[in-house]
Amino acid sequence: MFDIITMGSNTVDIFVHTDQSDVIDIRSRSGNREFISYPVGTKMLITKHMESFGGNGTNAAVTCARLGLKTAYLGEIGRDDNGNKILANLKKEKVSFIGPRGAESGFSIILDSIEEDRTILVYKGCNNDLSYKEIKTALLKTKWFYLSSMLGESLNAMKAVANYASQHNIKIAFNPSATLLEKETKTAIDLLRYSDVLVLNKEEAESLVGMNTPEVNIKKLLVYGPQIIAITDGKNGAIAYHDGYYYKVRPRPEVKVVETTGAGDAFAATLVAGLIMKKPFELCLKMAINNAESNISHAGAQEILLTRKKILEIVKKDHRSVEKRKDGLAD
Repeated sequence: MFDIITMGSNTVDIFVHTDQSDVIDIRSRSGNREFISYPVGTKMLITKHMESFGGNGTNAAVTCARLGLKTAYLGEIGRDDNGNKILANLKKEKVSFIGPRGAESGFSIILDSIEEDRTILVYKGCNNDLSYKEIKTALLKTKWFYLSSMLGESLNAMKAVANYASQHNIKIAFNPSATLLEKETKTAIDLLRYSDVLVLNKEEAESLVGMNTPEVNIKKLLVYGPQIIAITDGKNGAIAYHDGYYYKVRPRPEVKVVETTGAGDAFAATLVAGLIMKKPFELCLKMAINNAESNISHAGAQEILLTRKKILEIVKKDHRSVEKRKDGLAD
């Protein structure tokens, strides 16, 4: 019996930095957008380069395993060299792989800008090719499923797993991506109806239920069925709902942002891990934001994810308050 099985993508991540990039701010009637720009027709020197592991499914799996949970990852991993690397990393992190092997693995190229944020080029590879008939249901013995984002045939498999969980009284945490919400809105809402816990960022929540405050959007999202909802909002921290109360936790201002890839996965998976560990909800939120802060203070999605011992030591010394107030919003 696993504590949690995660579903989502797996990738090899290649981080690339050059000193010749600029950020351009373009204004339009629909709002402002920032773009990373490079000079056309030139050869640019790469000043920093790093290879790491990513993908929302394996990021969540490694997060939970480091926090001491018996964890499995369900997805399709390629039979190529990158796939072998991904599989070896999961084994090193004590994550059981219970999915099939596919053709070519996915990978991402993360382009750094002159500011803290980045642009990611993603090649999905076989990440979208998982079919439910390839899944061995005898291996799906778990207390929780953590569903992130898949597309194509893999999304159909994820829906079938959600139905399986419902039939077997297995709890579901759902952490959708902006891509899933944009391209497969109806399916995302269907998955939302199965979910016990929903974690997403401010923009993702707005894409589902409109441009409102996070508290109002939580109210709107609760109608679909989740009992616990958390909305992250970058430098403003996170707002969550649990058992009739709203909670707000703010980031530590002294944390230096190096690179943000995987921070959302770290927050969401740690929050769910805290719930599985039966920690008080305020403590779950503090665990989640501390793991996300550890993540953004270094490059790479998995390198600095915290162990259970370390995160509990950090949280014990973390004296920031978690604001809590009774739900008083009108319907």
